[in-house]
Amino acid sequence: MRFLAALLALGCSAVLAQNQNMSFFVTSAGPGNGADLGATGAVNARERIGKGPWQNAKGQVVAKSVDELHGANNLNKETALTEKGEKVNGRGDSPNMHDILTGSQPDGRAFPAGKDMTCGNWTKSGEGAAMLGHHDRQGLRDDDASKSWNSSHPSRGCSQDALKSTGGNGLFYCFATN
Repeated sequence: MRFLAALLALGCSAVLAQNQNMSFFVTSAGPGNGADLGATGAVNARERIGKGPWQNAKGQVVAKSVDELHGANNLNKETALTEKGEKVNGRGDSPNMHDILTGSQPDGRAFPAGKDMTCGNWTKSGEGAAMLGHHDRQGLRDDDASKSWNSSHPSRGCSQDALKSTGGNGLFYCFATN
């Protein structure tokens, strides 16, 4: 399973290499094993995604910088597209797939040691929880957390079924580094 993380990274890189203008997308499919992405070790996502700007498959800028990405960005249902340029089902669609695996706090940093919000550093597909974001910026309440693209609420578990029951499908964001 540890090789899966490398394959996922290669898959993101390969897709981004095919479209030189695209530097951000939501995966159109998860690995199918819940939150088990085969990775290890906590990292601060904001330090691994490059400096920006990031464009979706249609060339729309979703954020110009790391600070904008974690602030007033242009991520929403219309711009958080898959690598194929397709919209991802959001709240109100069937099935709802707006919960995106992030494991991040609102500022893009990892949670403190001992607070597992990454399904065991992306190695579990059963018990546990992962922090999720809403790609469509929609939630059950009108507050910042419900509208957060990267830190809205934890999942009900780490299995594929738990992710689906929470409102997701095991999808995650891909960013090109520069």
